[in-house]
Amino acid sequence: MKNKKYIEFPFLILLGIITSSSLPPYNFVFINFITFSLFFYFLYIKKKSFKRDNIFLFGWLFGFGYFLSNLYWITFSLEFDDNFEFLIPLALILIPSFLAIFYGIVTYCFFLINLKNALSNLMLFSLLIGLSEFLRGLVFTGFPWNLIAYSFSNNIEILQIISLLGTYAFNVICISFFSSLAIFFLKKNKKEILFCIILLLLPIIFYVYGFYKIKSFQLLEKIKNDRLIRVIGSEIEINRFFENTNTKTVIDELIQLSDPNPDTKTLFIWPEGIIPQINQSDLKDFEFLFNKRFNKNHLIVIGINHFDNISGKNKYYNSFSLYDHKLNVVSAYNKVNLVPFGEFLPFEKILSNFGLKSLTNNYQSYTKGDKREIITVKDDDFIIKILPLICYEIIYSGKIFDNDNFDYIVNISEDGWFGDSIGPYQHFTHSIFRAIESGKYVIRSANNGITAIISPVGSVEKKISLSNSGYIDFYEKRVSNSTLFSKQGNNMFLILILLYIFLMFSFNRIS
Repeated sequence: MKNKKYIEFPFLILLGIITSSSLPPYNFVFINFITFSLFFYFLYIKKKSFKRDNIFLFGWLFGFGYFLSNLYWITFSLEFDDNFEFLIPLALILIPSFLAIFYGIVTYCFFLINLKNALSNLMLFSLLIGLSEFLRGLVFTGFPWNLIAYSFSNNIEILQIISLLGTYAFNVICISFFSSLAIFFLKKNKKEILFCIILLLLPIIFYVYGFYKIKSFQLLEKIKNDRLIRVIGSEIEINRFFENTNTKTVIDELIQLSDPNPDTKTLFIWPEGIIPQINQSDLKDFEFLFNKRFNKNHLIVIGINHFDNISGKNKYYNSFSLYDHKLNVVSAYNKVNLVPFGEFLPFEKILSNFGLKSLTNNYQSYTKGDKREIITVKDDDFIIKILPLICYEIIYSGKIFDNDNFDYIVNISEDGWFGDSIGPYQHFTHSIFRAIESGKYVIRSANNGITAIISPVGSVEKKISLSNSGYIDFYEKRVSNSTLFSKQGNNMFLILILLYIFLMFSFNRIS
């Protein structure tokens, strides 16, 4: 019996690894019905046998296999600088090991809370995973990447339910119906079976709701935009930051990609951090390049470094900057949600002594912006309100805005750090979820990633695929009503938690 762990431990890691195949870009959703039912069945049998050894380890091993297999690409970002190469093996193991702690806490709490039957334990299991995923989005700046709910990224009809509930609440429901098959093997009465049948019918119910919601959106009249929005997708190598790439060469390439029409009022959107060896104010020095193709009809959004000296201290920001055709800064937003180790070095005073630095900034750690403000783009005959999001700020469900009085979410990104991996696909998927949650168009401009126009129902209306460059034009739209989730945010998650607690103790009375 002591040797069981040599079977159980690899089994749990393997379950986590297999579960990863349900995520983008593979989206083998039905794998989850097998892996989560087996995971729940395993834990429930262990719990009923009163053998409480390794209870934290059970969840940790599942989580380790899961995150190891779907976040391996994070180490690719360390290959661009020789100073970071020694960290690759550590990052490959330590990041999944840390994130797996949340699943370890799930199984530890699952064994501590005594409930009588399988159905009440299923509610507990789903709720604990949902809560742990929510906490994962908060702790140490948060990293809510690859929630199980993202398995449905190719099923936008089913995803329409997040316009009401949000991603975290939907994630809890996903765990419930993925795990519900186990009840058929653990059943004691017809009530439990009946409820599990209802759980298994939920995707169908969600699909029907989503089908009619999308149909209603498609029947809305298209309205022409006051100003053409041209979104640039580029394929400029990330090595430009490390090999002293000529700034002028990159700007010339971006101008050629933009192909401005002198007679068309256009807002150009360029990716994040696309121009090397430059900051926000320095761009003015290259006005002579823009004068050849740009005029008063043109405005440009660029992701660019911003330097400031405050009280004798140098501060650097990752800035979403709006320029006029003469490269005067009209408006700017400094990134609020910075990437740990990528854009800032935690415990910098200590770790810098060991030769470590932030990955994407050659100077020092970026400084966090004060607040995300809506950027207003206006002229004599038009006004556009933009919610700016830089890179992975798009991943935060329910935290990207308090005021939904804006027209578009604009997400600029540099996905070259992900390398040739599944990372850019996973990153892009978050844009679909934020569009449905908010009921707004998401306009995404990426270098070495996927550039797209995503409608308020999550359909990709136009796209530049990975490993391609060019532009897409957004010139007409359908205007939909604000969603319930855009008004209530993660309060909907709280309501679902209370519902699950009620159901959990109600089912616990079933004999």
